Amino acid sequence: MGRPVVTIEMEDGKTIKMKLVPEVAPNTVNNFISLIEDNFYDGLTFHRVWEGFMIQGGDPNGDGSGGPGYEIPDEFYTEKDGVGYHLSHVRGILSMAKTQFPDSAGSQFFIMHEDSTQLDLKYAAFGIVIEGMDVVDEIASVEIASKNKPVEDVIIKTITVDLNGYEYSQPIKVE
Repeated sequence: MGRPVVTIEMEDGKTIKMKLVPEVAPNTVNNFISLIEDNFYDGLTFHRVWEGFMIQGGDPNGDGSGGPGYEIPDEFYTEKDGVGYHLSHVRGILSMAKTQFPDSAGSQFFIMHEDSTQLDLKYAAFGIVIEGMDVVDEIASVEIASKNKPVEDVIIKTITVDLNGYEYSQPIKVE
C-alpha cells in the first residue's frame, strides 16, 4: 500500500504535491482526505502568509476564524512497537493549524516555508511537499497586509487526492 498523494492546484494552474504520512497522524490524514473528497477546500485561499515561516489555508471564512464545524483530537506523536514517530516542522512539512486550546484542529492547514522546529509536538504534522516548493516560495513572497493576510487573494482552485491504495475512514471528532 502506498501513501496518499495530495495535489493543490492554484487558480493560476501551478501545483503543490504532498505525500501524506498516515502512520504518524492517521486521524489527521483521514480528516484531510475526507475534506478533500467533499471538495471543502475548492475555492478557498491561503489566508495567512508569513515569509520565512509558513503559508496557511483551509478557512472557509478566509480570516483564520473558520473551520468545518467540528474539531479533531491532537496527534503529535505516534508509538508503534515501542518506537515513537513524529514529523519535525522543517521546510516543506504539512501540518494542521489549531487554536491555543487542545483538540481544536479542523480544516486549516499550513505548509512550512522554513524550519520552525519549536512547533514539534505542538501541531500535528502529517505530510511533506514532494513537488512544488517553488510554488510555496512564490506564495510566501506575496505582498501582505495586516495579520499576514495577502493583499490579493491567493486562491486554491482545487485539492485532489490519489489514495494509492490507502483506505481511509471518516475522522474521529471531538465530542
